[in-house]
Amino acid sequence: MKKQGVLFKYLWKYKFRYVFGLLILLAVDYLNLSVPKITGDIIDGLTLMILDYQGLFQLVVSLLVVCAMIAVGRIFWRFFIFGTSRNIERLIRNDLFEKLEQLSQNYFNSHKTGDLMAHFTNDLEALRVAIGPAIISSFDAVVMTALSLYRMMVYVDVKLTLLTLIPMSVIAVGGYYFGETFEKRYSKKQEAFAKMSDHVNESISAERVIKAFVQEKKQDEAFGLINKNNLKYNMEVVKLMASVFPLLEFVIGASYVITIIYGGYLAITAQITLGQFVAFNQYLGMLVWPMIALGDSITSFSQGRAAISRMNQVFNELPEIVDDEHPDDVQTLTGGIEIKDVTFRYADYLPPALKDITVSVQPGETLAILGRTGDGKTTLVNLLLRLYDIKEGSILFDGHDIKKIPLKVLRESIAYVPQDSMLFSDTLARNIAFGKHDATMEEIMEAAKDACVHDNIIDFPEQYETIVGERGVTLSGGQKQRCAIARALLKESSVLILDDSLSAVDTDTEDQILSNLKMRRQDKTTIMIAHRVSTVRNADHILLLDEGKIAEYGTFDELVELGGSFAQMVEKQRLEEMLNSEEVDHGSDC
Repeated sequence: MKKQGVLFKYLWKYKFRYVFGLLILLAVDYLNLSVPKITGDIIDGLTLMILDYQGLFQLVVSLLVVCAMIAVGRIFWRFFIFGTSRNIERLIRNDLFEKLEQLSQNYFNSHKTGDLMAHFTNDLEALRVAIGPAIISSFDAVVMTALSLYRMMVYVDVKLTLLTLIPMSVIAVGGYYFGETFEKRYSKKQEAFAKMSDHVNESISAERVIKAFVQEKKQDEAFGLINKNNLKYNMEVVKLMASVFPLLEFVIGASYVITIIYGGYLAITAQITLGQFVAFNQYLGMLVWPMIALGDSITSFSQGRAAISRMNQVFNELPEIVDDEHPDDVQTLTGGIEIKDVTFRYADYLPPALKDITVSVQPGETLAILGRTGDGKTTLVNLLLRLYDIKEGSILFDGHDIKKIPLKVLRESIAYVPQDSMLFSDTLARNIAFGKHDATMEEIMEAAKDACVHDNIIDFPEQYETIVGERGVTLSGGQKQRCAIARALLKESSVLILDDSLSAVDTDTEDQILSNLKMRRQDKTTIMIAHRVSTVRNADHILLLDEGKIAEYGTFDELVELGGSFAQMVEKQRLEEMLNSEEVDHGSDC
């Protein structure tokens, strides 16, 4: 696709506004050219004593009318062109955000947040300037130059006009090379800005970790290097612009020198009148803006072309996870899950994250998944959510291949609580109701009670209207987890996935939440990843993973009787509980 391919559809949508705006601008440019002629007629009439008071009054009124029409015209072309460029900026920003939401997990794994944010800030700003002010500048550069030259030749002198154009021809030649160089430097500048944005975003998110490890100085030094790199590429752009505009002014000054010397000679020798000489200088002054505008427009178009090129990389990206061309006619899922001989790796060159996994869960049952860090627990959950597609084996929901189920149906049927409980910078009520926007306050409170977080929320001054910080930073880890669980419970999905979502709560609270889950979700499927044996005691199936493979699989009692790794985990945690109990008893005796 061409660099401007995506942009064209937006320009085409507003084509009539652009046409009206440019027609009004053309009329304004034409009226502008009347001002020097009227001024010249006034000067010649006064110097030659051929203008009476009535004639002078008519010319002055004509001048005022023309100026008023120019002012009104400028308002309208600004409305049509500048306003349209803002509308296009808004549409592209919306579509860009929508596109990012459609892209698969792998895309975000390989693209940094700072780079993506640069598209929404600097790139869109550069594009807006290119399709707004730059269009005005380039149109003026062409139309105003052509009309001014015509008037200069017809009304004043052809030879004088051609002589003043010799220096200005340099601008047209140099503009091409300037645009090519500027586009390359601007792209590097944007990349440097993206890296800096990403570093700032990451550092702010990790602010508590940085302070805890007393690494402020190291982070400052790292940011200093990135900021220095950003300065370097910004200065390359600034240096280019700093060299171009003085040269542009020099060329324009050279044209003025020719006008004063040769035009003055023509006026002295009476080959042109004083009024024509003054008018010619005014016409030349009108050419100054188009010449400067030409330089501005070349800069803006170069920035805009680089910006749309970067954004097209996003628009042209194809999501890996899409609905099948001929999906099954599935409206709802009841929660039956079958995983058959699934082997999965994140990339062809990486070892399998999961190998030969076969598990079956009936609607209403609970599957618990245990294992060490890196054994593939979260990977299995990601496959159930279809954040990644499998190439070996199959996953079935209610007998339907996961790839044949519409994504909307699949994900609406699953409520997910991730390891890192994500809360938005919003009220607690809206955070809990995120998956069910029409939820009543009674439903929200009921879900919060089942997640054992209602009492904590009531203690806050604003209660459910409390605004939590970014990513829920103002809440404790346990409170965030329980709010995320409440959000999932409120969704009332046929499948609930808890990815180590009780790790930050105490055992008593955990027991209460599990009891509430059992009562609330009697006929619904639950999948939970856990590290504590107590969490999975009442699960219908327990899957123990070891380096991506099934180490043990069965019920709690079956695995204890087996005497393998799970039985050792049970015994180890039982001993830990006994030691903790003895410490508490000893402390009470004291």
